[in-house]
Amino acid sequence: MKRHVYSEVIGVQRHGPRKTNRLVMADVGEILMSVLSTIRVPKPGDRVHKDECALSFSSPESEGGLYVCMNTFLGFGSQYVDRQHARTGQRAYLHITRTRKSVNLFLSNHLLSLKVSLSMTGIMAADSVSHTLQVQQWDGEVRQESRHAADLKQLDNGVKIPPSGWRCEVCDLQENLWMNLTDGKVLCGRRYFDGSGGNNHALQHFQETGYPLAVKLGTITPDGADVYSYEEDDMVLNSKLAEHLTHFGIDMMTMEKTERTMTELEIAVNQRVGEWEVIQESGTTLRPLFGPGLTGMKNLGNSCYLNSVMQVLFTVPDFQSKYVSNIDKIINEAPSDPTQDFKTQAPFVLYLQGDQIGIAPRMFKALVGRGHPEFSTNRQQDAQEFLLHFINMVERNCRSGPNPSEAFRFLVEERIVCQQSQKAKYTQRVDYIVQLPVPMDQATNTEELQEAERRREEGDSSAPTVRAQIPFTACMAALSEPEILTDFWSSAVQAKTTATKTTRFASFPDHLVIQIKKFTFGLDWVPKKLDVSIDVPDTLDLSALRATGQQPGEELLPEVAPPNSTFLLNMLLAPVLDDSTVSQLCEMGFPPEACRKAVYYTGNTGIDAAMNWIMSHMDDPDFSAPLVLPGCSSGPGTTPTESLSEEHLATIVSMGFSRDQATKALRATSNVLDRAVDWIFSHLDDLESMDVSEGGRSAAESEGGRDPPPGPRVRDGPGKYELFAFISHMGTSTMCGHYVCHIKKDQQWVIFNDQKVCASEKPPKDLGYLYFYRRVAE
Repeated sequence: MKRHVYSEVIGVQRHGPRKTNRLVMADVGEILMSVLSTIRVPKPGDRVHKDECALSFSSPESEGGLYVCMNTFLGFGSQYVDRQHARTGQRAYLHITRTRKSVNLFLSNHLLSLKVSLSMTGIMAADSVSHTLQVQQWDGEVRQESRHAADLKQLDNGVKIPPSGWRCEVCDLQENLWMNLTDGKVLCGRRYFDGSGGNNHALQHFQETGYPLAVKLGTITPDGADVYSYEEDDMVLNSKLAEHLTHFGIDMMTMEKTERTMTELEIAVNQRVGEWEVIQESGTTLRPLFGPGLTGMKNLGNSCYLNSVMQVLFTVPDFQSKYVSNIDKIINEAPSDPTQDFKTQAPFVLYLQGDQIGIAPRMFKALVGRGHPEFSTNRQQDAQEFLLHFINMVERNCRSGPNPSEAFRFLVEERIVCQQSQKAKYTQRVDYIVQLPVPMDQATNTEELQEAERRREEGDSSAPTVRAQIPFTACMAALSEPEILTDFWSSAVQAKTTATKTTRFASFPDHLVIQIKKFTFGLDWVPKKLDVSIDVPDTLDLSALRATGQQPGEELLPEVAPPNSTFLLNMLLAPVLDDSTVSQLCEMGFPPEACRKAVYYTGNTGIDAAMNWIMSHMDDPDFSAPLVLPGCSSGPGTTPTESLSEEHLATIVSMGFSRDQATKALRATSNVLDRAVDWIFSHLDDLESMDVSEGGRSAAESEGGRDPPPGPRVRDGPGKYELFAFISHMGTSTMCGHYVCHIKKDQQWVIFNDQKVCASEKPPKDLGYLYFYRRVAE
């Protein structure tokens, strides 16, 4: 069965879009006269949104279909088209609905002017924006110029190829046809693994003649075409393609695409692979669920990390009240192109209405990933990194009103004690996620693990796969135990010595996110995933980990500078730069200054964190530039105050910091907003002497009489929590595999596997990657 496409021009009146199944005869002349001047025919480069509503996830498959404005080419669901007409005055919309029926395209050309007909035909024929973005973002191998392109020899054999109507010269196939650019032979392509495709005649021709390049007919457009090099065994670029096609009578500038490109075929195969059977809870038949809050999200090609994270955020009251409760106001204030506005797009990811088909968040994914080196691609990504990326976007876009990311924000207190003088130093930083270490040496099934490893080393193919059983209490102990700093410069003794660093919670957030640090590096520095089972509890009491601040009778390390400025520079780095970690990174071939930055900006927390920092910042323009310490008034990386971006300053100030603090952060990070936000959240101790804006103090802290720490607004309360969601990862690394999430709704665990939503029978709580807890009210 194929999709049925029914199209009609709708003249929007004050009473709303017409609901008839044919072009309404009444007032046709009036409608055409009034709207004809506004109707446009899509041109190359126009963005045609014919798959998704700009203000919701309505699509041609949804009830009421989709209305595409014939002037702006923005699509709107039936519930928003009247509102859009009232705002813009546009009255001509192409109504598209899709059902599973025989193909039947109906256009009332006898009633419509030529311009209207051309516009309708153009909209239906144009690639949608979502499709275009998908092809652009698909991160297959980058094609290189063929070494045969520049000097390709073409035979003067008089062959001329028509612009359509091609057939394989051997077997008469009419699809998947390739024209050899040397002799003009039109032959079918390779046979695919499932028996479809072609009969290998184009490949056989190369084997017989050695003519290397062929172009896929049906993909030729003025922008290019698929070109394959048999000799190089790869898809290639051909800068002389127009010239080579002209040799056989093909005018590239007049050609239109009639077949899917190889990239489009690759996307189709990727999306067709069903993973539901692979990762569903084994041994059970899962019951599908539908309704509000139970809508799935379609996989757009390795987008399961986004789907899982957003499904969990759907359940957080702060995000719901920020966006869903204000949906009418947000729509009324939406810009002319809502597809590019975060404030407009975010609500509709959170505003699920129980669609059984599942929504496809194409616009949202394109928007949140725009300009990001990873999230703008179709590669698999780390769900934890995406969560932080999305929170960062929320921070930037909440310059006024409630900020839902405050639900996760908390303060961490680090207490460093000089072991020689026993004097202490206290610093605080903001965080959103607790990274829980996995002490593999604490496994409770060590003998089983060792026996399984011995059998594998002896070549026993029947050796069982044994998963390490790690107690959750052991992970928490590893988190809270003091860390030894062996190269700490003490202002009390004016020399390097040993110190201990203890980390505690200075505040407890309303919602706590715990990341199990399963991903690490092997001895060969190849990323790997720890195969562990952790008995993560349903309830959690972290009260014992609350920071207490300076202890009675405890002396603080004096604020004394080292003897000279050069020594100051070296010694300031000493507390946070572990020489062995820097050396390990340098031995791997990374620039020394980049290695120093990695260790510094990860707070000397080890090689794993430093490696993650390097992988995330390799594309930074100042990746190899010298490290500039906070507070330095000159040197690389600083920016004069007068050149700072007012927009960047306003963004940081809106997060609860003072203008002076925002200025300091931007000057320390070359006026780069993302880096400034990261810097200011990691250097609260450097801001202690600076004023804090009123927004930096929470009402709860003021009422409690506790002196609030400097920095952005944080909430606080009891450290008792209950588990309400977790995200699991299947695969060997964050760059491959699959994510699903489990969410507890009305005391019932529900599994969200992209667009499949079912009641969970055996939630694998011991195998999660990210765990989400909410505070238990006392």
